[in-house]
Amino acid sequence: MSLISAHQVILADRIQMDAAVEVNDAGIIVGIGPAAGSVDHHTLVPGLIDLQVNGHDDVDVASARGPDWDRLDSLLLAQGVTAWCPTLVTAPLDAYAGPLARIAGAAARPGMHPEILGAHLEGPFLGDRPGAHPADLIIGVDRNWLDHLPSNVALITAAAECVDADDLWSWARGRGIVASVGHSAADAALTVRAFDAGALMVTHLFNAMSGLDHRSPGVAAAALLDDRVTAGLIADGVHVHPDLIRLAFRAKGAGGIALVTDAVAWRSGRVGRISLTHDGTAPRLADGTLAGSSLTLDRAVANVVAWGATDLVGAIHAASTTPAALIGRPDLGQIAAGARADLAALGPDGTCTATWLAGKPVRSTSWT
Repeated sequence: MSLISAHQVILADRIQMDAAVEVNDAGIIVGIGPAAGSVDHHTLVPGLIDLQVNGHDDVDVASARGPDWDRLDSLLLAQGVTAWCPTLVTAPLDAYAGPLARIAGAAARPGMHPEILGAHLEGPFLGDRPGAHPADLIIGVDRNWLDHLPSNVALITAAAECVDADDLWSWARGRGIVASVGHSAADAALTVRAFDAGALMVTHLFNAMSGLDHRSPGVAAAALLDDRVTAGLIADGVHVHPDLIRLAFRAKGAGGIALVTDAVAWRSGRVGRISLTHDGTAPRLADGTLAGSSLTLDRAVANVVAWGATDLVGAIHAASTTPAALIGRPDLGQIAAGARADLAALGPDGTCTATWLAGKPVRSTSWT
């Protein structure tokens, strides 16, 4: 057995002060109790889970090979992320096989690294709000192509108005894959039809979707009103104004929000086949269109707390518990008996200072 102690431990519904998390040799939490003696002034949280990562810093998921995955591991662990979905943006159908095979190989690597929960395909079955996605590569749903996808696809984003979208919702439901409405100009009625057919999420709420028009409610309005649906949300203050972040949390609660980064390899100047530059606020296309973010998930947590959208318990729920539940992994995303001891420590400013995988320390800057 080992003990990991902290001044604050974030549980599902409260903060436990001066507490110790007991972990068995298999890396499973067996209990939480009072800490013995003095503890470091940090906050212990369940490992964060990011369902939308196109890349980080200088490594793009679509082209990552060999040591690039180790570099991504380090960048993720530095922000407290212990599980994630590598995300592929719109490309020709025949361009996905290579990256998906490399993602599968990265997931199967020996040793301790953030768990790859499966790939997230953001496209090519999008709609009339392409954002940074190449509009000429957006197509209607190809059921034959879907049927031949490898088993490591965990999440797929498509537009409610995409041609033959109903085929995608039924396919995803049958395969146990999370389907998400995104890059869509659909009205609320068509969006609810997608939810009724099995779509469980919307991709980056408010961004690249029809919104909250008072006479013509769209995807965002439908998502805010539907308790069946989880809303991905980029809380960098650039993609969505803090007032709308507060509105989303007030409407959905932390259980209906999954904080994501939508991070890209902004230093490399590319996401998939798309060229971009960072203008000091976010990565963008040459015309100014947002093209992902340079956000880290620990900063997203700190932001929503600072903006008064939710408290720290709610923020951690949205960055860990909610995405774990959505992706079907109840063993992750919580500090509770029976859960895997994937953990992160946050300093007073919300920055991650240490990370554990299955109870083993894998990164520490100031944890003692």
